[in-house]
Amino acid sequence: MSEETGNQPDTAHADVAIVCALPLEMAEFVRKLDRVKRYTGGSFTFRGGVLKDTRVVVVESGTGVTLAARATQAVIDAHTPNWVISAGFAGALQEEMRIGDLVIANEVANESGESLSVDMKMPEDRDRGLFVGRLMTAKQIVRTVDEKREISERTGALAVDLESFAVARVCGENKQKFLAIRVISDDMSADLPPEVLSVFGSTGSIRAGAVAGALWKRFSSAKDMWRLREQAADAAEKLAPFLEGVVKQLCPETS
Repeated sequence: MSEETGNQPDTAHADVAIVCALPLEMAEFVRKLDRVKRYTGGSFTFRGGVLKDTRVVVVESGTGVTLAARATQAVIDAHTPNWVISAGFAGALQEEMRIGDLVIANEVANESGESLSVDMKMPEDRDRGLFVGRLMTAKQIVRTVDEKREISERTGALAVDLESFAVARVCGENKQKFLAIRVISDDMSADLPPEVLSVFGSTGSIRAGAVAGALWKRFSSAKDMWRLREQAADAAEKLAPFLEGVVKQLCPETS
């Protein structure tokens, strides 16, 4: 796969647009695309390419609902996609879930009690790590197992992320077909390290100063953060082939 870089967005129509927060979430999937072109539009990074004959564009929004909403509107305006998919990492809210399990949303909700249904008929197969149900979008990273249990009991959600509800809302406003596909990057077996809240900046990038500060306060945090990075990379590898299959099913006439 080759990648070209430019500053002007490609305004051509895309069959599928994928909104993610972090480059790592889609890195393995983007490697599956041919003729990849990287460019910037506003504060967002886009990567457009071809999967067989299906035109796909991936936009990296950064973390959180505000950036996700803006990126979704930007990719709809620029590429008029047939489908928009919110894809990336999520935290498990069910004890049986493991890192690398996949969650397909048939409903997305937020902490204000709002919810949006998703027209998704895919059957789940929990024995093989495929879950279908409610996805919760939180305002910030849900770090502890106790917090996850509380959200699960209160909402019945399968998993929690930071962007999907915002993407779904913008798609609804634009009468745009929408899916949310998430992979579990942290399960219910342990709390995330406390440094995770300060290390990731609002754009989803790692803040070097925060890393240095975390190491100064607790040197063992380096091991914890490295473990989290490895888990995320493993999750991205599980997400990529599944997402490839979904894209081909959404656009069978071009695949």
